[in-house]
Amino acid sequence: MQKTVNNYTVNIPHLPGVYIMRDSSANIIYIGKAKDLKNRITSYFHSDINSKSASIISSMTTINYILCSSEREALLVERELIKKVQPHFNAMWKDDKSYPYIKLTMNEDFPRLIMSRKLLKDGGLYFGPYPQITYIKKLIFWLNKIFKIRPCKISFLESSLPERSKVKSCLYYHTDLCYGPCMGYISSVDYKNNLKEIELFLKGKFQKLQKIWNLQMIMESKNQEYEKAREIRDRLFAINSMSERVTVTQINLEEINQYVSKTDALQELKEVLKLKNLPAIMECFDISNTSGTNPVASMVKFTNGKPDKNGYRRFKIKTVTGINDFAMIYEAVFRRYSSIIRNNEKFPDLIVVDGGKGQLASAEAALNELGVFIPLISLAKQNEEIFVMGKSKPIILSKNMLALRLLQSIRNEAHRFAITFHKQLRAKEFLQS
Repeated sequence: MQKTVNNYTVNIPHLPGVYIMRDSSANIIYIGKAKDLKNRITSYFHSDINSKSASIISSMTTINYILCSSEREALLVERELIKKVQPHFNAMWKDDKSYPYIKLTMNEDFPRLIMSRKLLKDGGLYFGPYPQITYIKKLIFWLNKIFKIRPCKISFLESSLPERSKVKSCLYYHTDLCYGPCMGYISSVDYKNNLKEIELFLKGKFQKLQKIWNLQMIMESKNQEYEKAREIRDRLFAINSMSERVTVTQINLEEINQYVSKTDALQELKEVLKLKNLPAIMECFDISNTSGTNPVASMVKFTNGKPDKNGYRRFKIKTVTGINDFAMIYEAVFRRYSSIIRNNEKFPDLIVVDGGKGQLASAEAALNELGVFIPLISLAKQNEEIFVMGKSKPIILSKNMLALRLLQSIRNEAHRFAITFHKQLRAKEFLQS
């Protein structure tokens, strides 16, 4: 093929995401997802001349990509983009498969939990869609076991139960995996009441469900119903052990360029700072105090160019008296990354501090003390100068560069977060005085 691999893949990272292929008129012709973007896109250039991939490559002139936090997120983003854009090659090779739903057959006296490819208006409760069949099958099995939902396909009414001789030896009932509705051991009303907890789980309301179960467990223990209390305890353990929850991401067409723009900003920043890796995870520090009182530090986290608020941290300055921003930065940086070391957590790809050479030197000293070596820069507000470890002169970027806008956004967010925390402490001090 005339197109070479390096022309398109040299700057693509080994990260999960969605890739968008465009023709010479910038029309989107194909959208795909990958666990490893670089490996997946590279594979197109090694495909057989008669393959589908070769057809795409012959028409493609530009590749954009959107970084995602996981392969599952990439699946969902890809699905939404294809549905809205309907690219030429995706439409040509589209199969009839669709992501499945979990369905509660509420039109039955004793509903079952099943997988459904279609969303029907049949009185059932639908949850999803979910991008992986293996995951959904495991989830249904787990929910049936935990909530004792009947897994059988027998059709019967509460007013017309099956012949007892046909169901009395049911293994699900005798192994305590089902309440035995087919033998009349539970009413339809009580059975359906139990399903309300499944609804909470599948709607993602885990905290509410945990509160309900904690109260139930306490009550059962007080009533000396220890077997029931243990059953609820096991449910709590199981829900806390669920490592992945699936959500559906809705993507508007207008957002495609925003996603691509953030990825371009990260790539531009990587090149400007001569980083080894794309700064997919960035953490930024700022200090806030008034005349040295109630000094605080903030740290905000950006993942793939977007705020990741679960990663935000706040610090009350403990070791510094008076106005000394350098020492405060040192303390905040030292505390943050000593915590990461203790908890064996992942380090960021880039650290940003608000300020100039002094703040940069203080942060660098904290990292050296810990034996941590992570790319570190500071951003000075006055002229938006970027100071880099080991370089005497700052980097000054054009105000229109995406890389600078990204740094400004994370710095401004860190400043906002610090100011908010500082005001809260001052208000609390005023009320106590």
